[in-house]
Amino acid sequence: MSNIKAQFDKAVQIVKELPAEGPLKPTQDDQLLFYGYFKQANEGDNTTTRPGAFDFKGKYKWDAWKKLEGTSKEEAMAKYVELLKSKLEAAGDETSKAKLAELEAAGAA
Repeated sequence: MSNIKAQFDKAVQIVKELPAEGPLKPTQDDQLLFYGYFKQANEGDNTTTRPGAFDFKGKYKWDAWKKLEGTSKEEAMAKYVELLKSKLEAAGDETSKAKLAELEAAGAA
């Protein structure tokens, strides 16, 4: 698990640094997936109450996390890393290749 944890931690750092525009900009659906996997990996199953009717952003985030109920923390970490890898590979530019190399190196440590 230590390798996936190190790779997950690196992936979180990379996602936080993704630009607001350009080929690496995550879609809203991607952002929700990252959020759900992050919460599941760090906190486990969602046991909170669903946000109110007018908190649209909160409801989307809550739903993204709730969908992962029953997923182990390790599996959520792996899925987070896989999602980032697929985005970096799809972008294919030099920045993406460098970030992918960083991610791979973190998993090999």
